[in-house]
Amino acid sequence: MAVLRVEKSNTSYSRENTTTLTLHSSYLGKRENISVYQSGEITLDTPIIILLHGVYGANWVWMDLGGAHLVYEQLKQQGLSDFILVMPSDGSLWDGSAYLPLVQHGNFERWIVEDVIEAVIDNIEGATQNSNIYISGLSMGGYGALRLGAKYPEKFNGISAHSSVTSLSDLQQFIENPISDYQCEFHQESNLLYWFNLNATKLPALRFDCGKDDSLYHSNLVLKNALNNLEIDFQFEALSGEHEWPYWHQNLAKTLWFFNEIETGSS
Repeated sequence: MAVLRVEKSNTSYSRENTTTLTLHSSYLGKRENISVYQSGEITLDTPIIILLHGVYGANWVWMDLGGAHLVYEQLKQQGLSDFILVMPSDGSLWDGSAYLPLVQHGNFERWIVEDVIEAVIDNIEGATQNSNIYISGLSMGGYGALRLGAKYPEKFNGISAHSSVTSLSDLQQFIENPISDYQCEFHQESNLLYWFNLNATKLPALRFDCGKDDSLYHSNLVLKNALNNLEIDFQFEALSGEHEWPYWHQNLAKTLWFFNEIETGSS
């Protein structure tokens, strides 16, 4: 296991229901942070939702810009099941790491699919090796959720993405570094459709959405059509809105209900 050392916040001093983990990752060669939100009754095998942030962000943005914990608490009043919300840093590379295994700069993929998951299981009460794991994200994090969910279908029970970057070409509109800096050992690594096609018969449940006034809307429609051509089962919603936090705050509820339906078998 790549996780070597972990600092865990003290519940006597930290924000209510919130734990911060700082851990050293050998995949990144440095320390990185994870915010965890958990409320309600603590039981074994509580399901985990990983929320990946977009460019310019860090572990705190889903709560402090998107109010993810407030959305979660509101939905719990409406019958949502208990989940553990896990909000990791992307690894803090440039404007964003894209959650890729980069040749020269660190394996930001394995940071998520190995380090983050193991750190939560080892340090958060109720999280176990038997916990179902779901993955979601926004913008660059949507791309991360789609790619990691498609590449590692055995790890995740559901995938949901908002306003997703669908390629490195999409990412270029948000970052200063040229996409040529995002070099991976495998030439198809960043290609979403490669992984969706490779694992088409074993993908977890999948949904994604995008605002009609979002600069990424056309790319999301292209992805929708490509997945249809691959005969992959998924849900896509074209919604009102732009590429901004009010959109993600409002529509996170769709992700949480989607995962809840999978968890409860009501879908």
